[in-house]
Amino acid sequence: MLRRPATAIATEPAAEPSPRPVLLIHGIWNAGVWLSPLAAKLRAAGFSPRIWAYDSIRGGAAAAAQALVERLRGGSETDIVGHSLGGLVALEALRLDPDLPVRRVVCLGSPLCGSGTARALQARRWSSPILGRSADLLSQGFERWDGAAEVGVVAGCVPRGLGRVLAAVDRESDGTVAIAETRLPGVCDHCLVRCSHTGLVLSPEAAHQAAVFLRTGHFDHGDVPQNV
Repeated sequence: MLRRPATAIATEPAAEPSPRPVLLIHGIWNAGVWLSPLAAKLRAAGFSPRIWAYDSIRGGAAAAAQALVERLRGGSETDIVGHSLGGLVALEALRLDPDLPVRRVVCLGSPLCGSGTARALQARRWSSPILGRSADLLSQGFERWDGAAEVGVVAGCVPRGLGRVLAAVDRESDGTVAIAETRLPGVCDHCLVRCSHTGLVLSPEAAHQAAVFLRTGHFDHGDVPQNV
């Protein structure tokens, strides 16, 4: 009895997973476009970044956190990267609504324990208005993080910035935010990169660390400055 030759079964190539969405949130005195270089780096690393902008002065951090809750509630799972005040806004939104679909948050130079630079500006009559309605959250920060989202903090260690001018931070800082102010109890991981506060948005090293944390829940500690 003759056997028919086996017919090869055509198989569809496995579909590649869609890039993971990441919401980018800027700091005080900045516009959304400020985050474009960071967005480009994360896109090249395989993520799908979207910039979320808010009015950090007239609207303020509390209003921004509530607006972020409304933006995220009922949506698909996402991650967040927040620079400076943006990280505080992200954690405040998650504090207001712990059930938001956020898996991981990376805070770049965020004074999560409260900002000495903000308090120094508040103490001066001429400078206190420039913090607008974000003054309270910036100056007070949080006591600890107990939320479900995994939080990682990238801190700069090049001390060039406004805080040094005001003598509000010492050399163990990024020039605006002290390294100690970024060490919130309860976060998953913390690392240092060689840049200033402003430079965290532009730094390839900071973008690399953010990408690693978003993928794994921890930073790449192989070749970074030792934590102070």
